[in-house]
Amino acid sequence: MYANIIVRIIMYISAIVLPIVLLIMEKNGHNFSEILSKWKSKFFLAIKDTKGAKDELINLVSKYPDSYIGHKMLAEIYEKEGGMRKAIDEYVKAIDCKKNDYDSYYKVAYLLFELGQKDKSETMLRNLLQKKPDYTEASILFGDILCEQEKFKEAINVYTEALRYKPDDYDLYYNLGIAYTRLNDFQNAKICYEKAAEINHELYYAKYYLGQISLIYRDIETAEEYFTECLYSNELEPRAYFELSKIYMLKGERENAITFVNKAIELDISYKKKADEEPILIPIKPYIMIPKEDEIKAQTKRKISKKVKTNIEYLEKTYHVVENLNLKELGKQTKLKKAQKENEKTLDDTIN
Repeated sequence: MYANIIVRIIMYISAIVLPIVLLIMEKNGHNFSEILSKWKSKFFLAIKDTKGAKDELINLVSKYPDSYIGHKMLAEIYEKEGGMRKAIDEYVKAIDCKKNDYDSYYKVAYLLFELGQKDKSETMLRNLLQKKPDYTEASILFGDILCEQEKFKEAINVYTEALRYKPDDYDLYYNLGIAYTRLNDFQNAKICYEKAAEINHELYYAKYYLGQISLIYRDIETAEEYFTECLYSNELEPRAYFELSKIYMLKGERENAITFVNKAIELDISYKKKADEEPILIPIKPYIMIPKEDEIKAQTKRKISKKVKTNIEYLEKTYHVVENLNLKELGKQTKLKKAQKENEKTLDDTIN
């Protein structure tokens, strides 16, 4: 009996209170259907029913075309699924509903960049940074696009401006270092990489670039320190072993050079070809080993981004150019000394 009374009380309260709550929500601009669809969609996503979530949200935006929540959640689902064009459409509709949704604005620019529409992405990023200059991710992406176009000075301006709002961001210093590198301003690049590595001790790419710059300046000991640190990076480990083998050849430590170049090849067979083509390793070429077929198959594939690969290759080319210039200069000095000795000998013969 008491149970029936309690149930009836709850039913009466619900019949009175719930409509009042809904009226208050509607009056304050809250759409109950939108909120209900949002939570239902989140529930579907929680149980990994993506289709159910999409169907719920599609019904929502069909009924309420101005539903910001509906368009934003649909965009995020499409993006995760790889449907970038559909995601862009939904992010744009979300922006139409909420003009200050800078995150969606950035998402559109990023997805356009991924689709190869870099001019459109660049335009959106310029507009976004005019409205919100402290949006760091937008500055980094914008700088990436400018660097791809080889507009390195403009990229430097973008990164430097962004540092005004976020002075301790290691990504900004890291990217600024890359831009300075491509302008052959290695002193400023070094300062930026050092700052990035100081803020983030596990930013091994910055340390690897510092090692390469140290090699260019013939600061062998510092280069060795940086490359040794990079042995802790899964992606850079074989590269670090290879660079250290070159350093040990410069130091006259042939046994270490042999050990390290073979370790690089053991981790990545592509370094066999690099070792064969590297002039400084020619004296130890007979001791460079080839891994067995099963060892090659067991090697872990180490992927690095296009930006990192481009920067590494640029620094490597610079190092070889500098080395060739040093060798030419050494050759000139040797010829000059030889000529001077011959002149001195001729003068002595004449006097005698």
